[in-house]
Amino acid sequence: MAEAVVLVVSKIGTTLTEEATKAVIAKLSEKVTNLKELPRNVTRIEKELNMMNNVIQDLGTLDIRKNAIRGWVAEVRKLAYNVENIMDKYLYYAHQMQEEGKVMKFGIRTKYIKFFSGVADEVVQIEKEIKHVKDLKKWSLTVEQMNPNKVADFERQGSTSYLPELTKDEDLVGIEDNRRKLTQWLYTSEPHSTVITVSGMGGLGKTTLVRNVYDREKINFPANAWIVVSQTYDVQDLLRILLRKIANREQPAAATMDRMDVYELTDEINKKLKDTKCLIVLDDVWDHEAYTKMRNAFQNLQESRIVITTRKEDVASLASSKCRLELQPLGDTDSFNLFCRRAFNNIEDCRCPSELKEVATSIVRRCQGLPLAIVSMGSLMSSRKETEYVWNLTYNQLKDEMLKNDNVRAILNLSYHDMPGDLRNCVLYCSMFPEDYSMSRESLVRLWVAEGFAVTKDGNNPEDVAEGNLMELIRRNMLVIDSSDELGRVSTCRMHDIMRELALSVAKEEMFGSASDNGTMMNMDTGVRRFSTYKWKDDRAPTMTFPFLRTLMSLEAVSFSTDMLNSFFSGSNYLTVLELQDSAINEVPASIGNLFNLRYIGLRRTKVHKIPDCIEKLSNLQTLDIKQTKIVKLPRGIARIKKLRHLIADRYADERRSDFRYFFGVEAPKGLSSLEELQTLETVGASIELAEQLDKLMKLQSVWIDNISAAHCTKLFTALSNMQFLSSLLLSACDEKEELCFQNLKPISKLHKLIIRGQWATGTLKCPIFQDHGKNLRYLALSWCQLGEDPLGVLAPHVPNLTYLRLNNMSSANTLILYAGSFPKLKSIELRHMLDVNQLDIMDGALPVIEAMYIVSLTGLDRIPQGIENLHSLKKLWLVNLHKDFKAHWINKEMHQKMQHVPDLHV
Repeated sequence: MAEAVVLVVSKIGTTLTEEATKAVIAKLSEKVTNLKELPRNVTRIEKELNMMNNVIQDLGTLDIRKNAIRGWVAEVRKLAYNVENIMDKYLYYAHQMQEEGKVMKFGIRTKYIKFFSGVADEVVQIEKEIKHVKDLKKWSLTVEQMNPNKVADFERQGSTSYLPELTKDEDLVGIEDNRRKLTQWLYTSEPHSTVITVSGMGGLGKTTLVRNVYDREKINFPANAWIVVSQTYDVQDLLRILLRKIANREQPAAATMDRMDVYELTDEINKKLKDTKCLIVLDDVWDHEAYTKMRNAFQNLQESRIVITTRKEDVASLASSKCRLELQPLGDTDSFNLFCRRAFNNIEDCRCPSELKEVATSIVRRCQGLPLAIVSMGSLMSSRKETEYVWNLTYNQLKDEMLKNDNVRAILNLSYHDMPGDLRNCVLYCSMFPEDYSMSRESLVRLWVAEGFAVTKDGNNPEDVAEGNLMELIRRNMLVIDSSDELGRVSTCRMHDIMRELALSVAKEEMFGSASDNGTMMNMDTGVRRFSTYKWKDDRAPTMTFPFLRTLMSLEAVSFSTDMLNSFFSGSNYLTVLELQDSAINEVPASIGNLFNLRYIGLRRTKVHKIPDCIEKLSNLQTLDIKQTKIVKLPRGIARIKKLRHLIADRYADERRSDFRYFFGVEAPKGLSSLEELQTLETVGASIELAEQLDKLMKLQSVWIDNISAAHCTKLFTALSNMQFLSSLLLSACDEKEELCFQNLKPISKLHKLIIRGQWATGTLKCPIFQDHGKNLRYLALSWCQLGEDPLGVLAPHVPNLTYLRLNNMSSANTLILYAGSFPKLKSIELRHMLDVNQLDIMDGALPVIEAMYIVSLTGLDRIPQGIENLHSLKKLWLVNLHKDFKAHWINKEMHQKMQHVPDLHV
């Protein structure tokens, strides 16, 4: 459909309210006749586009597939893109004129009269084009042809409150026989390595089945690893991932591993796996060479099992016939049960109402037993009003869609077109990331806001709207949750590869964007608006220009030269997003200062050591992410970027994180207090002036500060306490011996995440942050805080609602005790580098909902934590780098048998 219209309407509103726009009209309207009428003309265009968008929204999926109507929608889309180009051109000249006017008071008007006269003429021409497109509608979209989207009307009456949880074991349907067979193959008497393949078409649930078996059985394999391969892969990268996963976090330094070639990595893996029973899953393998190039790393190992999931027959043949499992579609009963669990999740026992049984059966039959299709349709129907009439309307749409596509694609098409335009934009944007890429919630939210996909709505700021969009996409089964945070929010998510294929084809058809997973620019259209590439290998500057490019995303680029960036910058004046995370780039060219439209700069984990001073010209910049770069100091003029909302900056001095100050924040810029839109400030160094600067930043939600001395505490903590939206706070002392006093830390906000690094002044647990505010904390991480007693025992009464707790590098009593009733909501606990501890007792009733426990580098712990086998909710247990006698004690007590309920176990 015309997702572009939604975006352009939003951009028109922004353009008209820009100060630069108003200034141009005031200065030049007498010289440029059409310019005086520009706001009125643009407002008319906005109304016309809105009306066209409303017509498109009223069309059903059945109508959108008709050639005549598709042609008309395509014309509307082109019109919208033209309007966007004109709006961006107008703003570009307006900002240029504003910048030059600061230096030259005279002589600039003549130069720009020609520019703005051209823009005004283009706006007049657009109005003529709108009339032409409206005329086209008269014969391509008659009332008789239109089939109003009645389903959409009824959907608005349906429930939209349901948010699916991660797939639970009991939610899986129809996999029992295959699970039993696969499990048996893992324990055959074959003494050497055995390859097992699970094959079948996309959407059959290969990964779901194997993941379920893997989580159940990996406890019995001392070495285990799950590796996603996908269509584009690098054998060296796969081997590095494998080495990291089998090393139980006792891996070699990253620099050493990065320098290893295939042979060295293979040799290192062989050493780690020697005489070790291992289980390795290679998920989503498209090419048998992915396995053959890796197999030397785990061939001829004692009782090793290699499980491969694939759609390809030649890959499936890597296993002997007796270890090949070809998945078949679900039977009728299992298909119907799975559908009902999604469609009727709000009804007791997920029972299908009798009046819907016939149409529900027809819908399920169309899914042909494919779990992905069944779950997608179930999620779609869960939002429909439960009447026979409404359900039959949707079923008729589905039948029409299936005349043009295979079953899975037809169902995903229906689900995609069922969404409003802003959500469709978000889906298309997710397809720009590489296949099987784990997308961060925070990054997605900031990118969507930068692109204009989420704007202020019903009193909610754009970030809240974007987060709501993300949850809605998960509810609709467009994205899958990877991991969650301490508040139960999505932390990372992925897009199913079949959904991505559909989204990429739509993105290409609608000129939304193009993605290359092979690191090249083959057959690139110069009119592309968004371009992403993965592991770019060519550092030659492109010979062509991309005048309409809005987004350049290059993740993990192997080679990305300054000349290449310069080439993109010089030909892409309207660039909005620059994301170069994890790429081999050392320098950002000064030409970035010309990109007035830039709203997002992502340089996380690059080797960039300086940001050009001209960044101060980027007045629209919202996000600057320079985390884990080499940047020591921010440019002086950064305080002039009044729209900056997220400033994320630090550098790592110690990649192994063993030193107290393994990371350093940047120096807070002078004039920081003028950045009144800031929501995120991570990480800045403390100073005498910082408290006064923070006093004026009342929109801050996340603040990380390091290099704090005792002298800073009173004023700094008072300023932080007055922030009404503060939810995440990191406080790190200037060194491990500096005592921090928290008496003045009295948050008025519902601060839920607190990280403290450094010594505590005497009586800290009696301070308001623990006495009064402790009940609000969900996430607490303490490092180098020398409490001198059992920290678990003294903390528990003050923080009853914690879901995450990490204690690191702390001195304490020899025995730690988790008493009955302590930490009733805790889901994850980490105890690291607590060298005094030699005993951990877990009483009955402690940690009733714990899911993850990491006990690492407690080198004095020589015996099994008492009561650990009673933690029945536990899903992850890491007992790594403990006393040399610990493992023998574990084996003697036959703990592997007692802990079989824990899927992820490392000892």
